[in-house]
Amino acid sequence: MKQFGRIIATLSIAALGFAQFAVAQSAEDLAWAEDLRNKLTKTLAAATNSSIEIVAIARTPFAGLVEIELNTGETLFTDDAGDFLVTGDLFKTQEDGLVNLSAASKQAKVVQWIAAVPENEMIIFEPEVTKATITVFTDVDCTYCRRLHSEIDDILAQGIRVRYMAYPRGGEASSAFSKMINVWCSDDPKRSITQAKHGQDLPTKTCANHVIEHYNLGNKVGISGTPALVLADGRVIPGYLDSASLGAAVLGQ
Repeated sequence: MKQFGRIIATLSIAALGFAQFAVAQSAEDLAWAEDLRNKLTKTLAAATNSSIEIVAIARTPFAGLVEIELNTGETLFTDDAGDFLVTGDLFKTQEDGLVNLSAASKQAKVVQWIAAVPENEMIIFEPEVTKATITVFTDVDCTYCRRLHSEIDDILAQGIRVRYMAYPRGGEASSAFSKMINVWCSDDPKRSITQAKHGQDLPTKTCANHVIEHYNLGNKVGISGTPALVLADGRVIPGYLDSASLGAAVLGQ
Protein backbone atom coordinates (compact mmCIF):
# COMPACT_ATOMS: atom_id res chain seq x y z
CA MET A 1 0.00 0.00 0.00
CA LYS A 2 1.41 3.36 -0.97
CA GLN A 3 2.31 5.83 1.71
CA PHE A 4 -0.50 8.12 2.67
CA GLY A 5 -0.05 11.62 1.23
CA ARG A 6 2.41 13.71 3.18
CA ILE A 7 1.28 17.07 4.45
CA ILE A 8 4.29 19.25 3.79
CA ALA A 9 4.33 22.40 5.84
CA THR A 10 5.72 24.68 3.14
CA LEU A 11 3.21 27.34 3.95
CA SER A 12 2.69 30.82 5.26
CA ILE A 13 -0.40 30.43 7.39
CA ALA A 14 -2.66 33.21 8.60
CA ALA A 15 -3.04 33.51 12.36
CA LEU A 16 -5.59 31.09 13.76
CA GLY A 17 -7.51 30.92 16.97
CA PHE A 18 -6.12 27.40 17.36
CA ALA A 19 -3.18 25.48 15.92
CA GLN A 20 -4.10 21.93 16.83
CA PHE A 21 -7.32 20.05 17.22
CA ALA A 22 -8.68 19.38 20.70
CA VAL A 23 -7.75 15.95 22.06
CA ALA A 24 -10.34 13.77 23.83
CA GLN A 25 -10.11 14.15 27.62
CA SER A 26 -13.11 12.53 29.32
CA ALA A 27 -12.99 8.89 30.45
CA GLU A 28 -15.61 8.01 27.85
CA ASP A 29 -13.69 9.74 25.10
CA LEU A 30 -10.42 8.14 26.18
CA ALA A 31 -12.04 4.69 26.00
CA TRP A 32 -13.47 5.53 22.58
CA ALA A 33 -10.07 6.71 21.35
CA GLU A 34 -8.37 3.53 22.57
CA ASP A 35 -10.97 1.34 20.84
CA LEU A 36 -10.53 3.35 17.65
CA ARG A 37 -6.73 3.08 17.90
CA ASN A 38 -6.89 -0.71 18.30
CA LYS A 39 -9.30 -1.13 15.39
CA LEU A 40 -7.36 1.05 12.95
CA THR A 41 -3.98 -0.32 14.01
CA LYS A 42 -5.13 -3.79 12.99
CA THR A 43 -6.64 -2.48 9.76
CA LEU A 44 -3.52 -0.56 8.75
CA ALA A 45 -1.23 -3.45 9.66
CA ALA A 46 -3.27 -5.79 7.47
CA ALA A 47 -3.40 -3.28 4.62
CA THR A 48 0.29 -2.35 4.64
CA ASN A 49 1.89 -5.54 5.97
CA SER A 50 3.86 -3.37 8.37
CA SER A 51 3.58 -2.06 11.89
CA ILE A 52 2.22 1.45 11.59
CA GLU A 53 1.68 3.13 14.94
CA ILE A 54 -1.10 5.61 15.66
CA VAL A 55 0.48 8.22 17.91
CA ALA A 56 -2.45 10.63 18.31
CA ILE A 57 -6.21 10.73 17.86
CA ALA A 58 -8.07 14.04 17.96
CA ARG A 59 -11.49 15.34 17.07
CA THR A 60 -11.53 18.10 14.45
CA PRO A 61 -13.76 21.17 14.15
CA PHE A 62 -15.59 19.24 11.39
CA ALA A 63 -18.32 17.40 13.33
CA GLY A 64 -17.81 13.64 13.19
CA LEU A 65 -14.39 13.86 11.56
CA VAL A 66 -11.42 12.53 13.53
CA GLU A 67 -7.72 13.17 12.85
CA ILE A 68 -5.33 10.20 13.10
CA GLU A 69 -1.61 10.95 13.34
CA LEU A 70 0.75 8.13 12.35
CA ASN A 71 4.31 7.61 13.59
CA THR A 72 5.46 8.41 10.06
CA GLY A 73 4.26 11.98 10.54
CA GLU A 74 1.40 11.43 8.11
CA THR A 75 -2.22 12.20 8.85
CA LEU A 76 -5.48 10.43 8.06
CA PHE A 77 -9.07 11.33 8.79
CA THR A 78 -11.74 8.87 9.88
CA ASP A 79 -15.24 8.76 11.29
CA ASP A 80 -16.00 8.05 14.97
CA ALA A 81 -16.38 4.32 14.27
CA GLY A 82 -13.25 4.02 12.14
CA ASP A 83 -15.18 2.59 9.20
CA PHE A 84 -13.78 5.02 6.63
CA LEU A 85 -10.38 6.62 6.03
CA VAL A 86 -9.69 9.80 4.10
CA THR A 87 -6.39 11.41 3.10
CA GLY A 88 -5.80 15.05 2.31
CA ASP A 89 -6.05 18.42 4.02
CA LEU A 90 -8.91 19.81 6.06
CA PHE A 91 -9.90 23.36 5.14
CA LYS A 92 -12.18 25.81 6.91
CA THR A 93 -14.21 28.19 4.80
CA GLN A 94 -14.13 31.89 5.62
CA GLU A 95 -15.60 34.94 3.97
CA ASP A 96 -12.19 35.88 2.62
CA GLY A 97 -11.22 32.38 1.49
CA LEU A 98 -9.95 29.16 3.01
CA VAL A 99 -7.75 28.29 5.98
CA ASN A 100 -5.79 25.04 5.85
CA LEU A 101 -6.34 23.55 9.30
CA SER A 102 -4.26 20.48 8.51
CA ALA A 103 -1.27 22.62 7.63
CA ALA A 104 -1.61 24.61 10.84
CA SER A 105 -1.78 21.40 12.86
CA LYS A 106 1.28 19.95 11.10
CA GLN A 107 3.22 23.17 11.53
CA ALA A 108 2.66 23.07 15.30
CA LYS A 109 3.83 19.44 15.38
CA VAL A 110 7.01 20.32 13.47
CA VAL A 111 7.83 22.89 16.17
CA GLN A 112 7.49 20.18 18.82
CA TRP A 113 9.53 17.61 16.90
CA ILE A 114 12.42 19.99 16.27
CA ALA A 115 12.35 21.28 19.86
CA ALA A 116 12.77 17.70 21.10
CA VAL A 117 16.18 17.40 19.39
CA PRO A 118 19.02 18.41 21.75
CA GLU A 119 21.19 21.13 20.29
CA ASN A 120 24.33 19.13 21.06
CA GLU A 121 23.25 16.82 18.22
CA MET A 122 23.34 19.73 15.77
CA ILE A 123 26.15 21.69 14.16
CA ILE A 124 25.47 25.32 15.02
CA PHE A 125 26.82 28.53 13.53
CA GLU A 126 26.25 31.46 15.88
CA PRO A 127 25.94 35.15 14.93
CA GLU A 128 27.22 37.86 17.26
CA VAL A 129 23.62 38.85 18.02
CA THR A 130 20.83 36.36 17.38
CA LYS A 131 17.63 37.72 15.87
CA ALA A 132 16.24 34.40 14.65
CA THR A 133 17.16 30.71 14.51
CA ILE A 134 16.65 28.35 11.59
CA THR A 135 17.17 24.60 11.48
CA VAL A 136 18.56 23.34 8.19
CA PHE A 137 18.38 19.72 7.04
CA THR A 138 21.49 19.40 4.90
CA ASP A 139 23.43 16.95 2.74
CA VAL A 140 27.16 17.59 2.27
CA ASP A 141 27.00 16.38 -1.36
CA CYS A 142 24.02 18.58 -2.26
CA THR A 143 24.94 21.38 -4.69
CA TYR A 144 22.47 23.87 -3.28
CA CYS A 145 23.39 22.96 0.30
CA ARG A 146 26.94 23.89 -0.60
CA ARG A 147 25.78 27.13 -2.17
CA LEU A 148 23.79 28.01 0.95
CA HIS A 149 26.76 27.26 3.18
CA SER A 150 29.01 29.43 1.02
CA GLU A 151 26.87 32.37 2.18
CA ILE A 152 26.97 31.44 5.87
CA ASP A 153 28.89 34.61 6.82
CA ASP A 154 26.26 36.81 5.15
CA ILE A 155 23.49 34.85 6.87
CA LEU A 156 25.14 35.19 10.27
CA ALA A 157 25.72 38.92 9.68
CA GLN A 158 21.94 39.33 9.53
CA GLY A 159 21.62 37.81 12.99
CA ILE A 160 20.34 34.44 11.80
CA ARG A 161 21.54 31.47 13.83
CA VAL A 162 21.96 28.32 11.72
CA ARG A 163 21.51 24.85 13.18
CA TYR A 164 22.43 22.02 10.84
CA MET A 165 20.82 18.59 11.01
CA ALA A 166 21.94 15.68 8.85
CA TYR A 167 19.80 14.61 5.91
CA PRO A 168 21.74 12.32 3.54
CA ARG A 169 19.15 12.20 0.79
CA GLY A 170 19.60 8.54 -0.04
CA GLY A 171 19.59 7.43 3.58
CA GLU A 172 22.06 4.81 4.75
CA ALA A 173 22.62 3.64 1.18
CA SER A 174 23.97 7.00 0.02
CA SER A 175 27.64 7.93 -0.17
CA ALA A 176 26.80 11.06 1.82
CA PHE A 177 25.73 8.99 4.82
CA SER A 178 29.25 7.94 5.81
CA LYS A 179 30.59 11.41 4.97
CA MET A 180 28.11 12.98 7.36
CA ILE A 181 29.07 10.55 10.10
CA ASN A 182 32.67 11.65 9.55
CA VAL A 183 31.52 15.27 9.94
CA TRP A 184 29.40 14.72 13.04
CA CYS A 185 32.10 12.56 14.69
CA SER A 186 35.01 14.89 13.96
CA ASP A 187 36.79 16.87 16.65
CA ASP A 188 35.65 20.10 14.97
CA PRO A 189 32.28 19.50 13.25
CA LYS A 190 31.88 23.12 12.13
CA ARG A 191 35.22 23.04 10.34
CA SER A 192 34.54 19.57 8.99
CA ILE A 193 31.12 20.39 7.54
CA THR A 194 32.67 23.35 5.73
CA GLN A 195 35.45 21.15 4.37
CA ALA A 196 32.99 18.44 3.29
CA LYS A 197 30.85 21.01 1.49
CA HIS A 198 33.98 22.14 -0.34
CA GLY A 199 34.37 18.58 -1.59
CA GLN A 200 37.29 17.68 0.66
CA ASP A 201 37.68 14.10 1.86
CA LEU A 202 37.60 13.74 5.63
CA PRO A 203 39.26 11.12 7.82
CA THR A 204 36.97 8.19 8.57
CA LYS A 205 35.42 8.57 11.99
CA THR A 206 33.02 6.54 14.09
CA CYS A 207 31.14 7.56 17.20
CA ALA A 208 27.70 7.49 18.75
CA ASN A 209 25.93 9.78 16.29
CA HIS A 210 22.41 10.77 15.32
CA VAL A 211 22.67 11.00 11.54
CA ILE A 212 20.03 8.35 10.85
CA GLU A 213 17.72 9.81 13.52
CA HIS A 214 17.99 13.21 11.85
CA TYR A 215 17.24 11.62 8.48
CA ASN A 216 14.18 9.83 9.86
CA LEU A 217 12.94 13.04 11.46
CA GLY A 218 13.35 14.85 8.16
CA ASN A 219 11.16 12.23 6.52
CA LYS A 220 8.58 12.66 9.26
CA VAL A 221 8.56 16.42 8.73
CA GLY A 222 7.93 15.76 5.06
CA ILE A 223 11.29 16.73 3.60
CA SER A 224 12.07 15.28 0.20
CA GLY A 225 15.10 17.34 -0.79
CA THR A 226 17.84 19.56 0.57
CA PRO A 227 18.45 22.10 1.81
CA ALA A 228 15.23 22.28 3.81
CA LEU A 229 14.92 25.22 6.17
CA VAL A 230 12.68 24.95 9.21
CA LEU A 231 11.68 28.26 10.77
CA ALA A 232 10.94 28.79 14.45
CA ASP A 233 7.19 28.67 13.84
CA GLY A 234 7.39 25.29 12.09
CA ARG A 235 7.17 26.53 8.53
CA VAL A 236 9.39 24.62 6.12
CA ILE A 237 11.08 26.36 3.20
CA PRO A 238 12.24 23.80 0.63
CA GLY A 239 15.34 24.49 -1.39
CA TYR A 240 17.99 27.17 -1.64
CA LEU A 241 17.45 30.86 -0.94
CA ASP A 242 20.22 33.39 -1.37
CA SER A 243 21.22 35.17 1.82
CA ALA A 244 19.16 38.30 1.08
CA SER A 245 16.00 36.33 0.30
CA LEU A 246 16.59 34.13 3.33
CA GLY A 247 16.90 37.17 5.55
CA ALA A 248 13.64 38.56 4.18
CA ALA A 249 11.83 35.27 4.73
CA VAL A 250 13.15 34.73 8.25
CA LEU A 251 13.26 38.27 9.58
CA GLY A 252 10.46 39.79 7.52
CA GLN A 253 12.71 42.49 6.16
